[in-house]
Amino acid sequence: MLMDISSEMIHALLPIYMVTVLGASVLSVGIIEGIAQATASIAKVFSGALSDRLGKRKLLTALGYGLAALTKPIFPLASTLDWLVGARFVDRIGKGIRSAPRDALIADITPAPLRGAAFGLRQALDTAGAFLGPLLAIGLMWLTASHFQTVFWIAVIPAFLSIGVLLLFVQEPNRPDSTPRTRTPLSRRELARLSSTYWWIIGIGSIFTLARFSEAFLILRAQSIGLAPMWAPAVLVVMALAFSFSAYPAGALSDRVSRVTVLSVGLALLLAADLTLAFVPGLEGLIVGVVLWGLHMGFTQGLFAALIADNAPAELRGTAFGMFHLLTGLALLLASIVAGALWDLVGYQGTFLTGAIFAAATLLGLLLLHQRLHQG
Repeated sequence: MLMDISSEMIHALLPIYMVTVLGASVLSVGIIEGIAQATASIAKVFSGALSDRLGKRKLLTALGYGLAALTKPIFPLASTLDWLVGARFVDRIGKGIRSAPRDALIADITPAPLRGAAFGLRQALDTAGAFLGPLLAIGLMWLTASHFQTVFWIAVIPAFLSIGVLLLFVQEPNRPDSTPRTRTPLSRRELARLSSTYWWIIGIGSIFTLARFSEAFLILRAQSIGLAPMWAPAVLVVMALAFSFSAYPAGALSDRVSRVTVLSVGLALLLAADLTLAFVPGLEGLIVGVVLWGLHMGFTQGLFAALIADNAPAELRGTAFGMFHLLTGLALLLASIVAGALWDLVGYQGTFLTGAIFAAATLLGLLLLHQRLHQG
């Protein structure tokens, strides 16, 4: 949560800062963001595999958060675009390094009957940072008369606090002597040890990601009904609030009932969100659609992580999470490209209807997964 507050305080203002202060083009901003996100997705696979080989998940998690924290002072100090590009690149490498080992560490230290609640809580706090950061940025910009550097310097504080919490309060459990070491986690032989159920989860997660393209399209939908540009970020705040408040209850519920059942509710919420955004006009339709979108995120994101933890061997959890992050990251990139093309060709209804079709396909996949888990 602390690192997300820091990152979102900066990222909420960075595109505007790059264009209006440093004179960058909008195209260059898009290229920089695309490269940064792709770098993070690739790094996640290798860091997860390395955490399996070393058996040191906290070390890699701390390295990832540390790299991200060290980049934060560069943003207020940078006087040219090159420095910002470098800082953004290293920040995303840090995110890529920490994500899979962190999720595997959560799985390692959480009792199996509480995994849904644990990943739901992580997702809730992560999302809390995602809306607190922009809100703090807006308030500080108002207080400082839009002085970007001051806001960027204040954002450094929660970043380093996050490192302190990790180093001082998170203890990595000792691996049981019976747990085998994985020397080459990304080899074909080791990947073959991941069960067919795990790969079903990966496939369903990828199809699901095709249904939930970038939240940037929610902002575009707000623009299409005439919402003023200054209020457009409020769409993401509303979505993040619904996401954050539903993630922990949904995760805890999945510990008591079938995880697939809770995921199915999340998919139904996404289907309802897509249809609402496609066909219900005006501000009311936008608000209902965005709230439903946030609720579907709360009912799904932590659940996929819990399912992976349930169905991957303990010594391959880092690799398992890394593969999931990579493939769903690529699916999200593809989904956003397709959504943008459909928007240009046939309008917003085509985009959200296509999302609804993929959501329905994911629901069918979940039914098959439920049968596999029941048979197992």
